[in-house]
Amino acid sequence: MYKNDELISFLNKSVSNFHAVKEVRNRLEKEGFKELSETELWKVEKGGKYFTTRNDSSVIAFQVGKELSDYHYQVTAAHTDSPTFKVKENAELKGKGGYLQLNTEGYGGMLDASWFDRPLSLAGRVLVKEGNQIVSKLLKIDQDLLVIPNVAIHLNRDANNGFKYNPQVDLLPLFSAGACEEGAYKQLLADSLGVDVSAILGHDMTLYNRNQAIEWGVKKEFISSPRLDNLQCTFATLEGFLESNNENMIRVYASFDNEEVGSSTKQGAGSTFLYDVLQRINTALGYEADDYYQAIAKSFMLSCDNAHAVHPNHPELLDATNCSYMNKGIVVKYNANQRYTTDAVSNAVFMDLCKQHNIPTQLFANRSDMMGGSTLGNISSTKVSMKAVDLGLPQLAMHSAYETAGSKDTGYLIDAAKAFFSSNILISENAIEIK
Repeated sequence: MYKNDELISFLNKSVSNFHAVKEVRNRLEKEGFKELSETELWKVEKGGKYFTTRNDSSVIAFQVGKELSDYHYQVTAAHTDSPTFKVKENAELKGKGGYLQLNTEGYGGMLDASWFDRPLSLAGRVLVKEGNQIVSKLLKIDQDLLVIPNVAIHLNRDANNGFKYNPQVDLLPLFSAGACEEGAYKQLLADSLGVDVSAILGHDMTLYNRNQAIEWGVKKEFISSPRLDNLQCTFATLEGFLESNNENMIRVYASFDNEEVGSSTKQGAGSTFLYDVLQRINTALGYEADDYYQAIAKSFMLSCDNAHAVHPNHPELLDATNCSYMNKGIVVKYNANQRYTTDAVSNAVFMDLCKQHNIPTQLFANRSDMMGGSTLGNISSTKVSMKAVDLGLPQLAMHSAYETAGSKDTGYLIDAAKAFFSSNILISENAIEIK
């Protein structure tokens, strides 16, 4: 009912931002979407289904209505990246006794302690010289390869008393205890790709948690997995997009990279990626510049990024009246300082849409004495300004190496995205109508 088997498969395959986009691409191609390259002329027709990628880590898909009687865009946005450790270019550190460690750097704000004593491996992309070309190759090493070892309690009596980890000392993964010589890391990459070490010119490799996604509990109430934030939304909005049908407007599915580090990259929500795609659609369909501005003024976005569920041990950490629980529905997020883009107008539209389709919703705001993070909606609006609501699915242990969410909530977001894309949200000067 809730597509949890499909979600679990997606999570287990999407071991890096690049692999997540590969899985989205495969799904789109299976559904008949045609890939467009940003480096080539776009030919877009009414009724057509298309997608494009940037940096192989962000993806935007769109379907043009055959009638296009209400020319505007309805957009969902999620993100493909999650907190992890990136391997530095000069990757090896040799220590005493023949120890070989990988030199890594934290990506995003993670819960450091959750990464200790787990089976880890490597995934990402490697740049390889082939003849006169430099080619990007996707790589997932399907092997228990690394561990970040904890210090025993006997040697660190402060471990349970708020010990502060040093990323350059405490969080480096162990690669070998003496069996591997210097150069083994690049040799591993080369052997995994079937190329010579000298052909490797660069790499974007990260650690990934080898623990698999699972559905658990006496009544199967929970999903736990690495990278739930935010691949759960990436998956659910894609499913809703593909299950919907609307011939009157342009449906747009987006999932951006680098949200966890601020989105200000060429492939992030703060880049021109969404703006460029919407502008190129407008031009390819033969519309004028003013048609684009009118369409944007009538457009609407669901900005989808997971939310904090009330913690069973610490309910006091969330607001008393604006808080969310797992399996109780989609969370609409508010912030007085506009770190979330939701306002009364966008909330009213989304709540009315969900009410029409019997989809449960909840409201979230941070405690007034705690600052929350920003997300996709307000960042993307600096380049493409449209009405938007920030929402997500409730989860525990956000930014842990292994996170937990409710087993029903993915289905709620699929239903909401399907309803959103199947409806026409008609925005005029004085009113908004959902048809």
